[in-house]
This record gives sequence, C-alpha cells and structure tokens, in this order.
Amino acid sequence: MADETNTQEAAPEQPQNGFQLERCYMKDASLEMPTAPQVFVTPLQQQPTVDMQFEVSLKTLSEKHREVTVRATVTIKSEETVMLIAEVKQAGIFQVFGFTEEQMAHIGNVICPTIVYPYLRANVADMITRTTMAPVNLPEMNFEMLYQQRLAQAAAEKAAQQQN
Repeated sequence: MADETNTQEAAPEQPQNGFQLERCYMKDASLEMPTAPQVFVTPLQQQPTVDMQFEVSLKTLSEKHREVTVRATVTIKSEETVMLIAEVKQAGIFQVFGFTEEQMAHIGNVICPTIVYPYLRANVADMITRTTMAPVNLPEMNFEMLYQQRLAQAAAEKAAQQQN
C-alpha cells in the first residue's frame, strides 16, 4: 500500500515590511512670465539671477500608502524685474508598511524624495525650455543631508525651549 502524505499548501507569508513606488506623477505645475514679451526684446544689463526653493511634504493615504510631494519654485530675475516664475509639484504614491516611526520618517524624507526628484528635475527643465528662455537645471539634491539638518535644527530648538 502506498504511503499517503497529507500535504497542505502553505499559505504565503505576508511580508513583515514593504516598500514600493506605485505611481509617480506631476501634481501641479505653474509658469508665469509677467514681463513677456518685453523680456525677449529688452537687452539685459546684467546676468539674471536664479533663485530655487524646495519643499518636501508627506501625506498618509491609507494604512499602507503614502504620498510624497517634492515642490520646486524657480524664480528668474534681472535686477528687480521678475522674468519667470515656475513652480512644479512632483508626487509619488508609495506602498510603505511594517517599519518603525523613525524608519518611516527616514523613508518619507529621504528615500521617497530621492526617487521622485529626477522626475521633478526633468519637468522643470522641460517647462522652462519651452518658454525659449535659457534652460535651468535643478541641482542634485542630497535629501539625507537636508533631513539630518532639519533633525539637528529641531533638536536645537527643543533644547532652547527647555532652557527657557
């Protein structure tokens, strides 16, 4: 007689933690050229200045989903005349679960923005190039360094409050 073995299919184990980009998209884009068309026909007296501002924001969508948005605002001025203002918000929806709060903060402030940022750079460069102005390329960003600076600043502010 043949041996009968009771083989039960093992249910696949749910992973303890997970991280995955599900979607990356341009959430918002705005471009203003308040002095056009004069900006194209008036000779410049000096090289325009370019000011760049960045912001990272996090939003919980569900137990496992987070939206991370990186915003860039580029302002080009010649003397005091604003030639161009471009603002782009690039966002990503990430599936993130099973991490500690400290790990989640690091993922949301460093890992996710690092993934989204190249898309933001490309969209800003494309949008400004389409105005026929000189291209503006956003610099490489070290989100780890920026996050560590914010943590150190928050710790210093907390220490200052405790001393008062």
